[in-house]
Amino acid sequence: MTAYIIRRILLAVPTLIAISIIGFIIIQLPKGDYLDRKIQELEEQYGDSSSMEMAEELRKRYRLDKPMVIRYFVWVTGFIRGKFGQSFEYEVEVSELVWDRLLLTLLISVTALILTYIIAIPLGIYSATHQYKFSDNFLTLLSFIGMSLPAFLVALALMVFVFEVFEIPLFGLFSSYYEGAPWTTGKLVDLLNHLWLPVIVVGLNGTAGLMRIMRGNLLDVLGQPFVRTARAKGLKETIVVIKHASRLAINPLISILGMSLPAILSGEAIVSIVLGLPTVGSLLFRSLLVEDVYLAGTLLMLQSILLVIGNLLADIALAWVDPRIRHE
Repeated sequence: MTAYIIRRILLAVPTLIAISIIGFIIIQLPKGDYLDRKIQELEEQYGDSSSMEMAEELRKRYRLDKPMVIRYFVWVTGFIRGKFGQSFEYEVEVSELVWDRLLLTLLISVTALILTYIIAIPLGIYSATHQYKFSDNFLTLLSFIGMSLPAFLVALALMVFVFEVFEIPLFGLFSSYYEGAPWTTGKLVDLLNHLWLPVIVVGLNGTAGLMRIMRGNLLDVLGQPFVRTARAKGLKETIVVIKHASRLAINPLISILGMSLPAILSGEAIVSIVLGLPTVGSLLFRSLLVEDVYLAGTLLMLQSILLVIGNLLADIALAWVDPRIRHE
């Protein structure tokens, strides 16, 4: 098992290097850079190019006058040391912008992921063991609706519903009183009061999809010979389903677990823009629009690291559940 984990970690290193190179290049593919757009905005605002000298100084300050290769190596070596560079637009260190938003993003994403699996697996088992009955058809209908509804539409509908019925505004993660305030018990309670909406919205599509996968896998396993043998020996149906069949049927869901986190992060990005959440999604979207290279590159790398860690944990869990993988 230890050798298996070490091998997976070693494979992650070249993957992250490749992601950093490709991401850094793609961010800068559009013609020009952040300062070119800044000069254009100033010219449109003031009608002259009086800020050209200042822009050249900023270009040297951010090393935008250097070749892309040099800028990449300066950034990536600093990233390894925890120095992510300076944001062009916000003119502060990237680390000052990222960490608080990353923690809130992980809180929403991990909570949504846990909620998704807690709901999807039991509903999938129940649906499979009641195949073609009214309850199965009803859950199937709900899952199709959940998979087809866009996350931003659900977010808007819930915002309007809660405001109209309960007169509670749910924009953002904090009330106006606690925005920018230091952490206290009251601020934590206020966060929990606002957290349920993005968690439900982000987890809705994933819950519906995982439930369908669990139902299909369990139906396949229940038709295998060893299940008929277990029933013929007189084992209780709950033991056959939960202890024997579900253990095999859940393997694909564990594999999907590693890919679920980045998918939830992507869904969180859209929801964060709609709900005005102070998370990574809206910040990444803005940094890509203005070509804030170091900020966008850092956010992409942090999300890639989360993806690699998620896949590693999923592989370890799968090897623990299914001993055949350890032997392979």
